[in-house]
Amino acid sequence: MNRLNVFPVPDGDTGTNMLLTLQSAVEDIKESNAAEVSKIAKLASHGSLMGARGNSGVILSQIFRGFARAVEGKSELTPRELAAAFEEAANAAYRAVNKPTEGTILTVAREAGRAASTAASDADAGVPGVIAAAAAGAKAAVIKTPSQLQILRDAGVVDAGGYGLQIILEGMLKTVEQAESFNIETTAGVPRPAQVVLDLPEGGWGYCTEFLIDGTKLDVDRIRGEIEAMGNSVLVVGEPELVKVHVHTDDPTGVITLAGRFGKLLKLNVGDMSTQHKRILDSEAAAGRPPRSNGVGLVAVVAGSGLVDIFRGLGVDAIVEGGQTMNPSTQDMLTAVDGVPYNEVVLLPNNGNVILAASQVPSLTQKKVHVIETHSVPQGVAAVVAFRPDRHVAENVAAMKAEAARVQTIEVTHAVRDTRSNGLKVKKGDVIGLINDKLEFAGTDYAEVVNKALGKLGPDAYELVTVYRGQGASDDELANLESAIRANFPGLEVEVQQGGQQHYPFILSVE
Repeated sequence: MNRLNVFPVPDGDTGTNMLLTLQSAVEDIKESNAAEVSKIAKLASHGSLMGARGNSGVILSQIFRGFARAVEGKSELTPRELAAAFEEAANAAYRAVNKPTEGTILTVAREAGRAASTAASDADAGVPGVIAAAAAGAKAAVIKTPSQLQILRDAGVVDAGGYGLQIILEGMLKTVEQAESFNIETTAGVPRPAQVVLDLPEGGWGYCTEFLIDGTKLDVDRIRGEIEAMGNSVLVVGEPELVKVHVHTDDPTGVITLAGRFGKLLKLNVGDMSTQHKRILDSEAAAGRPPRSNGVGLVAVVAGSGLVDIFRGLGVDAIVEGGQTMNPSTQDMLTAVDGVPYNEVVLLPNNGNVILAASQVPSLTQKKVHVIETHSVPQGVAAVVAFRPDRHVAENVAAMKAEAARVQTIEVTHAVRDTRSNGLKVKKGDVIGLINDKLEFAGTDYAEVVNKALGKLGPDAYELVTVYRGQGASDDELANLESAIRANFPGLEVEVQQGGQQHYPFILSVE
């Protein structure tokens, strides 16, 4: 499904979003002893709303919501009642979308309901037959989606969300039939992600912004109206006590500020869709390389055009753009991991603030993910250099961890406020130097601070200093820094790389 999605934006995470939404519904059900269909459906409705991800996930939650309302008060369902619930599920999904588009999951839900209703009109119909009809109706509708949406025709794919609903219904059928094996027939396989056929718009795709509003007497219609003025692909659904918001916007901060006036915001997630699209293109380019003999993929979190090129040149399969002040979400890293053509993946967070989110990825994917807790870009580079394609993954992980731990990192930036840390008094605007994330020195220029940092590390124990130049460093500042290191530490070899990172004019790797 991720490889199919091109509508409404080529974000490549429809399958992931629907899976996480469905898992949230299942978790709510698992925690209950309910046996009546009405109670189970209500739990699924609440769980899916709480865990809804993306446009497709929110719509799926509304399908569950409509189904739950249709079966309210019922302990079990007749075939006719089941068919009616399928139809109401589709109706609820349509009502949730301000401007419904045909050729999407909405169309598939409607046609599944209609097919179920037709089957239930037969006096001999049973529940499995109604579900089979719904699944068949969904499949037929999915196949037709390219004839309803130009963007699908251009990409040569069916609608991803609709295909996801088809799979859910086919899974439902396999369950009631108690099948020993479960093989889904692929509606439309694609040799490469459909998103690669689309170009990034000049203004970008914007930000997919999602959250829950927790409050009392929430006016869903009012909230929807105000959010609609700030973006597109707007979905605002829920109850007076809990509202789910999904919007694609160029101003996520404005949306968040607006929504905060209505109640407490929960499960906030903002994803840069342009970055997601670029990551798909990068992953596809990486997939074109011959697979490694050991079947292990590499995913790294990196910020800065030069650093991205360095990691890609070292053989990293997928880059998640992010780092200091722009920490990627677990979802971003999960999508990258699932997008590489390997069942085993090594994930490098390369920032202390990203490690916790990265540690959640292994439990969310069927792939085996090894998270190496790299706290900085230099540690990440050292880890990738230590990787050997012909070596067993356990040996690679051990070697990569050892090399990452051996590297010392010096980060040079400016203080954004007056502060006192680690016994050091710092004024706003001072040049500051951090050694392995710990503030150690402050001064008036870069060379001064770097010299102090290198002196504290004990340069005689090291051989090489690699200077990664950031966006804020001028040619003169780089020349002065390089000259100072060579003059004060003649035993150290100095290399300069264009990092392009923000916030840190210089990052130094000492090894």
